[in-house]
Amino acid sequence: MYFKFTFCPIILLLWASLSFAQNVNVVIHGADSIAKTDDNFVCVTLDWWPAEKCDYNQCPWGKAGILNLDLRYGVLINAIKAFNPLRIKVGGSLQDNVVYKVGEVSSCPNFMKREVGLFVFSQGCLSMERWDQLNRFFNHTGVKLTFGLNALFGRNESQTEKGLWIGDWQPQNTRDFMQYTISKGYKVDSYEFGNQLSGSGMGAKVYAKQYGKDVIVLKNLVKELYAHPRLNQRDDPNMMNKILDPSYLNQVSQTYKGVSDVVNNIRPRLGAWVSESGGALNGGSKDVSRTFADGFWYLDQMGMASTYDQKVFYRQALIGGNYGLLNATTFVPNPDYYGALLWHRLMGSTVLAVTKESDPNLRVYPHCAKKKPEVSLIFINLSKDRSFNITLSNAKPGDAGKPNYEFVGKQNREEFHLRALTGDIKDDIVCLNDVPMVQTDSEDIPAMDPKLVDASTPISIAAQSIAYVTIRDFEAPACV
Repeated sequence: MYFKFTFCPIILLLWASLSFAQNVNVVIHGADSIAKTDDNFVCVTLDWWPAEKCDYNQCPWGKAGILNLDLRYGVLINAIKAFNPLRIKVGGSLQDNVVYKVGEVSSCPNFMKREVGLFVFSQGCLSMERWDQLNRFFNHTGVKLTFGLNALFGRNESQTEKGLWIGDWQPQNTRDFMQYTISKGYKVDSYEFGNQLSGSGMGAKVYAKQYGKDVIVLKNLVKELYAHPRLNQRDDPNMMNKILDPSYLNQVSQTYKGVSDVVNNIRPRLGAWVSESGGALNGGSKDVSRTFADGFWYLDQMGMASTYDQKVFYRQALIGGNYGLLNATTFVPNPDYYGALLWHRLMGSTVLAVTKESDPNLRVYPHCAKKKPEVSLIFINLSKDRSFNITLSNAKPGDAGKPNYEFVGKQNREEFHLRALTGDIKDDIVCLNDVPMVQTDSEDIPAMDPKLVDASTPISIAAQSIAYVTIRDFEAPACV
């Protein structure tokens, strides 16, 4: 009889010889929140790509697209159920090339590779039989569903401007689709209108004035049909270096700020969503997206987006390409899945402000915990040769960030430390508190238990690691 053991080697001595620790004081402003996310902030997408989608001599999608995905796999089902619930958007690049076989639409073609056309694929089709299958799956796994609608239906591509689509959107196919969905009792939480059609667009674009006109048509359609409507790069060889560069990660903050300013000036009650974010175009980076290293980008972006009042953050994708949270063929979770699941379980919707005395390699994002009045923080250490020993302070309300007192807790804090299996951030297996995250024989998600730590000791964040920490007795009035 043979036994196979998987374990996380203890490499603390090696780290100690190669790195040094820096003491850091982190000040949490617990009196007031600076932003508010949706309770289901962590979101993923399911995309339409067929197996023939190939880029850079690789075809990473396999049968992970919406029309081909085998919905019977226990690994897939359990991975989604663990979020309880997981918000999923059905959509992506080809959503504006999909017709729904219902009403007046009788033929249902498959996506076919061709020389011209939107993303060089012909029109595809969602049959109502497949829609029924998907909804049984969504209902079984408790999915909170967003559906990406075809916003190019009825338009024509301009003959004078490449990528521009002109004319009014024709809503009849969407009307028939919604009516079928409602008649079957399927629960769609929200609809997205088109895929990245604004600005210069991604493959296709619609002028803002025309898009706004068509959004009004969609809004009126939803109001009519629903009693209570709820609308709300390529494979870069330098990708690894970029996601470990604080200044590179910070660049998108101006985009978040700009969107936040526009929303607040026009309709502050609406809120903005990050509806698709995958880190790299065309299926993700084959050398980075499925590794532990990708978490430095992914979790930092969620932290940053939340501070700018983005309500939800969709990861492209749940499965498919290189950037899926689950492996496209085995359905086994990649490292980012576990980081996302911890965020969903620990980080509440109320975002707190923070100041710190440290170099920019230490990223810190505090929230009220899911279990109020506790406070949860995520620490991301981008440095490869420096660890951080962190003490916390509570900011005095109205005192411009000056700490009122150093916080010393009386209750053990909960810590969840994530690192690569061997210490190499290119690993595709992550360890949680030195326990490898590998699935059980029953295809369940492994236990993700915290480490209880004496509250009087500093929080230690190892080099190139990520940690979630929950403080049970931090006095944050915004979290009461």
